Formats: sequence, structure tokens, C-alpha cells
Amino acid sequence: MMTASLSLDLDNKWSYMKTHGDAGWESFPTYLNEVVPAFLEVLEDARLKMTVMIVGQDAAREENHAALRLIPENGHEVGNHSFHHEPWLHLYSKEEIEKEVITAEDAIETASGVRPNGWRGPGFSFSPDLLSVLARRGYKYDGSTFPTYLGPLARAYYFMKSGLGKQEKDKRKQLFGKFTEGFRPLKPYHWDIDGQRLLEIPVTTFPLIKAPFHVSYLLYLATFSVALSKVYFAGALRACKFAGIGPSLLLHPLDFVGDEVAPELAFFPAMNKGGEWKRKLVRGYLKQFAEEFDVVPMGEHARRLQLRQIPVKVSAPVAQASLGSP
Repeated sequence: MMTASLSLDLDNKWSYMKTHGDAGWESFPTYLNEVVPAFLEVLEDARLKMTVMIVGQDAAREENHAALRLIPENGHEVGNHSFHHEPWLHLYSKEEIEKEVITAEDAIETASGVRPNGWRGPGFSFSPDLLSVLARRGYKYDGSTFPTYLGPLARAYYFMKSGLGKQEKDKRKQLFGKFTEGFRPLKPYHWDIDGQRLLEIPVTTFPLIKAPFHVSYLLYLATFSVALSKVYFAGALRACKFAGIGPSLLLHPLDFVGDEVAPELAFFPAMNKGGEWKRKLVRGYLKQFAEEFDVVPMGEHARRLQLRQIPVKVSAPVAQASLGSP
């Protein structure tokens, strides 16, 4: 059975509010005490392990430590999702990037007891300097690319729903990526960075059409038709098998809770639905996934890929990379 991986970007309530430009995020409101037990229960029921990308700012706050420790205690991998969770990370200098990575590493290790060696940028933001820092620090993989053609449409919708001013929109002008993001590879490959190699495991999109099928997108489709979301997901998985792609499937915290936990995040897809409705569907999606692939955390996926000696090597991008869909 082909290997696939499962991960969750542990974006907290404040980080969604910050990206959306909402007031009040500076006090770092959290829902981790509700969200972490919710997704751990679903993963336990599915008998699956995954990678959880933790934000350093959350790990630095003692109020979150008990919830974060539950993640490795339940056998899940811990990854680095930056410290400040700013989707404009690609605008940072190399020195700022290095500080961001190291500060997050230290905080995550203190909170969870595990030092991360896998990375995903906030909002899928990445740059040549970031890749260089990760390679030099011995990271086993990056998971920041999101190959889809639909970024400009998602960005236009996002700006329409937000109250962002011009300056804040300028910061986010690459949010969700350019049309050309769709031309990035779906199969894992190595970045070649000054003679060093860094494995890239893209967040998988529907082969050929490059449409998303991460779980938040499936739940969005399910608000129109649950049957449609299941058929679409099954089609995506079949297309991946036909193309020889072991998909890397992405989850988000809001896939497990609804407006009963985070009414402030009504702008996020499917937030008009309750957590029980979402968790029931997610259990079904994960069952579908596990029936088609050998599902492992990203670190184990990376280890198996390295053993296969991936032949494709891609030079680090010259221009700043753009962002993927949240």
C-alpha cells in the first residue's frame, strides 16, 4: 500500500484573528484546551498518528502547556509552524527568519518535551532564505508548498469579507498564492540549496486540476452536499493513486470544532456548523483515507521517501515564494 501522510496546522484562535485583521488578537485568546482533546479523540478512534505543527507563541504561554504535552504523549509528531504565525514570513530578512525558527524551536521543546525537525510556514509562506535556514539547521522536511491555481480567487473573496485597510492588504498581497503556484510539483522532491538538500512534501491537491482537497475544503463542500464532498474526496484519492502520488493530507483545528467554541471565526469555511457535525464527517474522511493508503505522520513519510532516493531535485526558488490557502 502506498505511503501517505497526515498533518494538522495548530493555528490558534488569535492567529486566525491576526491574519484576518481582527481586533483583540494581541491578548492571544486560545481554544487549545478544547481543540486538542477533540482532535486527539478523533485520531484515536481512527487509529491514526499525525504531525501537529505548533506555533511557538502558543508554546511560550504556560496556559497552553498541558494541552500541547498531550500531543506527543498520545504518540503524535510535533512540527514547527513558526513563532509569530505571520503569513508574510517571506518578507522577513534571513536574520529575522533564523530568529523566528530558533525561538519557535525552543518554545515548542519547552512546552512539549520534543524538539521539532519538520516545518510548515504560516499560510504556506516560504522563501529561499527560509529553506536555507531549515537545511542548515538539519530539518528533515518542509511542507510549505500548496500547488493550486485557485489562489487569486481565494484572495479576492478573503479581502471582500475582511475589513482590512490598504496597508494590511499589501502585507497579504500574496496570500493564497499566484496562479503559477499551480505549476509546482505534487510529488515530493528535494530543494537543492547551496549543495544541501531539503525534502519538500507538498500539501497535495487534486492531480491535474490542482484543486484543494484538504479537510477544511471538504467540510466547505459538505455545507452544500455531504455526498458531494465524499465523492470529490474519493475522486481525489483515486487520482492520486493513478498518478503515483502518496498524498499529504492537511487538517486544521476548526475541522473539529464549530461556532460553539470560536464564534469570532465565523469567516472561516463551515463555521456555521457545530463541532459534532464536523467530527462525524472527519471520521468518515479519515476512514476513506486509511482504506486507500498507509497513513503515517510526515516525519515517517519523509524517512520512507529518503530511503527511496527521490530522483527529482529542484533548485531553491529565486523569487520569494507565495502563500497557500489556509
